[in-house]
Amino acid sequence: MANKILIFGATGSVGSSLAKLLSKDPSEIHLIGKNEAEVSKLSNEVGSSYSVVDVTDPVFIDKIDGDLKDIDITGIAYCVGSIDLKPINLITKKDYLKSLELNLFPIVEIIKKYKENLKKNKSSVVVFSTVAVRQGFPNHSIISPVKASLEGLTVSLAAELAPDVRVNCIAPSLSKSKMAGRILGNAKIAEGIAKQHPLKRVGEGIDSAALAKFLLSKDSSWITGQIIGVDGGRSNVG
Repeated sequence: MANKILIFGATGSVGSSLAKLLSKDPSEIHLIGKNEAEVSKLSNEVGSSYSVVDVTDPVFIDKIDGDLKDIDITGIAYCVGSIDLKPINLITKKDYLKSLELNLFPIVEIIKKYKENLKKNKSSVVVFSTVAVRQGFPNHSIISPVKASLEGLTVSLAAELAPDVRVNCIAPSLSKSKMAGRILGNAKIAEGIAKQHPLKRVGEGIDSAALAKFLLSKDSSWITGQIIGVDGGRSNVG
C-alpha cells in the first residue's frame, strides 16, 4: 500500500501551495477537491493522485473511500474553509449550519473513518482556523465561532489520539485567495488591511502551507494540540 498525505481543499490557495511544497515526492500526496478541472490540472502539475468530491455531500466519505482503499494515510491537511461575513441581525441558524457543514463536520467524519489508519501510521492532522477567533472583527459572528469549534476539536483530539496521532491547527489572517478576492480585489481595501498587520502585508497561501508542511513532517514530532497563528503579527502585536 502507498503511504500518502491527504490534502483536502487542494485547489485553494493554501492547499495548492502545500501540494507544490510536497511535490518533490508526489507519490506521497493525494489531492482532494470538488472542481474536477482544477484538481486534475494541479494533479498533472505536481504528479500526484487525486479524488473529486464535495465535502458537503452527506456521502462524501463513501465516494472517496474507493480511491483510498490502497492508501495508508500518513497525514491529513484539511485546507477547506470559507469567509462567512454578515452583521448579527441578518444571521440565521441556516448560516451556522452551512458553515459547520463545510468547516467542521467533514473533518470529524474523516477522522472517525480513518482513525485506526492514522494511529497505525503515527500520522499528523492539520486543520485551519482564523485569526478572527482570537481578535474580534465586525461581521464575523458566523465564521469566528465555527472556526473556534475547530480549535476546540484540535485540543480535544490531540488528547484523545495521543500518543499515536498529532493534531494541530493553523490560524491565518486574511490571505490572497479566490474566496478573499471580493475583499482584496479593491486595491484601497487591500492596502488598508495590509497596514493593520505589523508585517504590513496580507498573507499568501505559501505562508500557511510552509507551516503545514512542517507540522505534517517528523520534524514536528513533539508538537500537538497547538493553535499557531500565521497572521503577520496581527493577533499578538500592536
